[in-house]
Amino acid sequence: MARSPSDSSDLSALSGVAPELARAFASLTGDIALVIDPDGVIRKVAMAGATAGHPADEWLGRSWVETVTGDTRRKIELILEETSDPGVTRRREVSHPSAGGADIPMSYAALRLGRGGPVIAVGRDLRAVAAIQQRFVDAQREMERDYWKLRQEASRQRMLAQVANDALMVVDGATLAVQDVNAAAETLFGPRGVPLPLPVEELLSKAVQTGRPQEIRTRLSASAGAAQVDLCAMPFRAQSGDAGPQGPLHLLVRARSAAVDGTSLDGEAVVVTDSRGNVLAANAAFRALCRSDSDRVEGHGICELLGDPQRHLAAVLTDARRGGLVRRPALLLGGGRSSTFECFAQAALMHDGDQESLGITLVPAKPSQADSVRAALLALLDQTGELPLLELVRRASELTERHAVETALRRSADGRVQTAALLGLSEADLSERVARLGLLR
Repeated sequence: MARSPSDSSDLSALSGVAPELARAFASLTGDIALVIDPDGVIRKVAMAGATAGHPADEWLGRSWVETVTGDTRRKIELILEETSDPGVTRRREVSHPSAGGADIPMSYAALRLGRGGPVIAVGRDLRAVAAIQQRFVDAQREMERDYWKLRQEASRQRMLAQVANDALMVVDGATLAVQDVNAAAETLFGPRGVPLPLPVEELLSKAVQTGRPQEIRTRLSASAGAAQVDLCAMPFRAQSGDAGPQGPLHLLVRARSAAVDGTSLDGEAVVVTDSRGNVLAANAAFRALCRSDSDRVEGHGICELLGDPQRHLAAVLTDARRGGLVRRPALLLGGGRSSTFECFAQAALMHDGDQESLGITLVPAKPSQADSVRAALLALLDQTGELPLLELVRRASELTERHAVETALRRSADGRVQTAALLGLSEADLSERVARLGLLR
């Protein structure tokens, strides 16, 4: 209990002016001052102007203990017990219930005016302090949320960088022979059949022995100017089917320059999915290919987002889970509400702790005129059931006719005579078709 130097002073003479003292204390040292009789009942309430509307107006004639919440009643009892000794009690924080629903935090210290005299309790309203503390807590939580958002974004960017830039090899676990490589691995290690650098062979052997992923940072050659490379060898077993037995051990080797950071390949859509094909992270180029108007692609299936009418992309994902690395030179995607397009696709296993994921790159092929006609015909076929058969046939015939006439016009250097001959038409028939199709020559 904190006591002042004048603890031994007899304050009995002040008992008669307790209400005036309460008003003075409320104005000078606190927000509320209470005069409490020896039975613990509030006989006078004095409040500063800033506490207008405080429920203390309703406390007259009530026991002080009954004005606070149940969990803080013991603190009031302790304050009253401490007033049996001379001097000012220690300050304690309690809560008063209010009609508005939120409890009102208060801090009280008390002083008894002589033995058996009334108690003056001076309280400070802590709502402003609590509001500041809550703002601080909210700001701290917001900073933590922003921090974790930045961490998650950095993690996504690292995954996308791996997909876009990593050199990949699939190695037989029994013979350590290279079975497949991507273009970046051919640049870094050379084509299949070329002996692997010693650090790579040592990494592969350790991964086979332990059956666990192994990582090192090393130089692939003894040259002083050789760049450092991060290497990771991940063991996996190919499966003969979705529920079939596991096959022989293979190793998926990832290598990247220690200086590489970011996804800088132009025109390349990069995406990381979980083992079921749900998107975990994607770059802007991938989002531009999606059929959805929403920028939010995380959590959605990649086949649903892109459109996979021939189930080619689904097969790529399955083959990547089985074989570690898959490349397809001509994957047909799109359809539905968007046009179909052809692209190069590469998918590979990724390793992040115990979580299996797939890294996928898609490079749309540059459309030729024939590709445009084929895509238009495929898009027309997607409308089967929406348009009558005769209308589908008419539109398909017009597309084919336009393409044939345009091609013949480009190939003929001697005007419509040669064009008509290429098409097996008369000049009059050709002129009629050119006019009807809106073609000028």
